Amino acid sequence: MTVQRSFIHRHIKWILFFITIIFSVYTCAAIYYSTLEPNSLRLGATALYALLCLATLYLQKPQRQLTALCSLATCFFIWFFTDAPRNTRDWAGEYAVLADAVQEGRIVHVKNIRNITYRSETDYTPHYYNADFNLDHLSSIDLVTSYWAGNSIAHVFLSFGFDDGRHLAVSIETRRQKKFGYSTIAGFFHHYELTYVTADERDLIGVRTDIRKERVYLYRLNLSPQTREAVFKNYLNEIHLLTTQPRWYNTLMDNCTTEILARANARPRYRLDWRILLSGYTASLAYDLGLLDTHYDFATLHRLSRINRPENATPDANYSNEIRESLPFTLDNK
Repeated sequence: MTVQRSFIHRHIKWILFFITIIFSVYTCAAIYYSTLEPNSLRLGATALYALLCLATLYLQKPQRQLTALCSLATCFFIWFFTDAPRNTRDWAGEYAVLADAVQEGRIVHVKNIRNITYRSETDYTPHYYNADFNLDHLSSIDLVTSYWAGNSIAHVFLSFGFDDGRHLAVSIETRRQKKFGYSTIAGFFHHYELTYVTADERDLIGVRTDIRKERVYLYRLNLSPQTREAVFKNYLNEIHLLTTQPRWYNTLMDNCTTEILARANARPRYRLDWRILLSGYTASLAYDLGLLDTHYDFATLHRLSRINRPENATPDANYSNEIRESLPFTLDNK
């Protein structure tokens, strides 16, 4: 009996050891990547919590270890779930002004549409304008995927087109503070607020094609007028809601692709598709769902849908027409 108890005791100790290590790594990362200020408080809290978690390993009795660990977990989760996102921070320039949208009848009033003039990625002049859009004239939704490294990860967003030639691009992104750079790891914690960047295509797509020189693809989504309007209105509702109820961004659960599916009221099984987690393959998922042009196989459509810009091109007033001139849906209509 003594040997059996010793065996069970050792196994419980090992299980508690691994739980403590995993818990320590997660909680310390959450505190380290939090928005606690000043930095000395954030770094001090991280160090203190690490020491407290490790100290539980020196408790001899498993019951005491478990009690201590549960106490630390309770303190952590009380802080974590009461750590509210805010709209009042010292934001990076491109995220300083939130858009807003209000619907009156069939007319939508969109405020603070961003239209930054970029001279380089870090040298730019912000501009904003207001515009009204008639829901009866919403004629298209385009899916944009932008790759900066490899094929597995891309930034994905939508652009809403109207029959008068105007386009309203909306990109779901991290709303960064001036003092923070972009970090995928930080995005798993309470580090960035979530924002719907509502902008002119010269800004939102142009910075990627002409300034950052990313590989950018644009696909026309095959949607009924009713579905187009429903998606657009869901976007507008969320844009308005974020002006008063900010949300945290999360790299895994609340990111550029999962939010698109949420606004489109997609079924949960599509939100868990591996091509959503590896966002570079989101267009492939859309193709398999019949949302893209199936006259081509996907490899051909993908190749033809890349936006090709002349060397040293800069986004001008005709940018939206220029980037679509050689795309499949434009050529098919000629």
